[in-house]
Formats: sequence, C-alpha cells, structure tokens
Amino acid sequence: MSMKPIRRVVTGHDEGGRSVIRRDGPAPTVMQVSAVPGLTFYELWETKTSPADNSGEADTAARPVHLQPAPTGSIFRIVDIPPDAVSGAAKKATEVFSAIGADTALDSHSDRNAFMHRTDSVDYAIVLAGEVWAVMDDGEVLMKQGDVLVQRGTNHAWSVRTEAPCRMAFVLIGAKSR
Repeated sequence: MSMKPIRRVVTGHDEGGRSVIRRDGPAPTVMQVSAVPGLTFYELWETKTSPADNSGEADTAARPVHLQPAPTGSIFRIVDIPPDAVSGAAKKATEVFSAIGADTALDSHSDRNAFMHRTDSVDYAIVLAGEVWAVMDDGEVLMKQGDVLVQRGTNHAWSVRTEAPCRMAFVLIGAKSR
C-alpha cells in the first residue's frame, strides 16, 4: 500500500509584518532508507532554541535527516513504517540508525526488538494511518489511527504486525537525560 505524499505549508511575514504563506509543497527532505524498503522520513521543521526563533526565511527542514533535536530544540517529522516482515533483523537496524547518524541511540543489549533505541527527548507520537505496537523494555501497547504516545526518553521500538504500513507524526523536543 502506497502512502499519500506529504504536503507542507509554512507561514511567515511580509515586509509590512502581514502574515503570508511562504512555502506550499512537498517536504524539503524526504529520506527513504534503502535497508528497509518503505521506511521513509519526511522532515517538516526543526528549531534549535527555546523559545524558537520565528525570524528569517530559512527552511529549517532542508537538511540531512538526524534522529534527535538539539537539547533546546525540536523536530517535526512524519515517518512511514513498513510491516515487520520488511524491516528485518538487527543488521538492518544498524544500517537504519547509521543512515540517520544515530548509531549510539540503538540498545544493543535488548532482546525484545532489534530496533530498540532511546533519545534525549520528549516525543509526541501520533498514529495518522494504520496501526503500530509501541514496544518498551517491559510491555507493549497497540496503537491505532488517532492514538497518541508521549515518549519520555525511554528505550522503545515500533512494530508493525499487519501487512499495511503505518504513518506516524512525531514532534521531538530536546530534553535532559534521565
């Protein structure tokens, strides 16, 4: 099942301070991870500071994909997650996290799921389409369209146990290590 392309609309201000549409089109950075067909990251926006800086016209999502935000920043992305039958074994997990510059996020000691990882962030994860299991060190929960998980710097993985992919929106906010 192919997912609908992501359209991103970004506002700004004109020279007189009036609100305007600055961008309207596809996500500027789309990364399909070759190790796992169907795993796709759509980068939509990133901030580096808090409070965020709304001045300037730079497209903060026009940059290489990286897993977590700056300690005082945020990342907004959408991810298409393919079924487990596609995502495969630990070797693929290493390739995926290496592709997004996050080798150190993987938990090499977990036997629950090869994709177990942890970030120094609070993540708001929203299921937009399909269903996914949120897997923790101890326990897991099935999430369906419209469900939200608040991930607080915990070791976790995502498991799609159906034949259809899952599309999720993520807002990652930099946080202190636990």
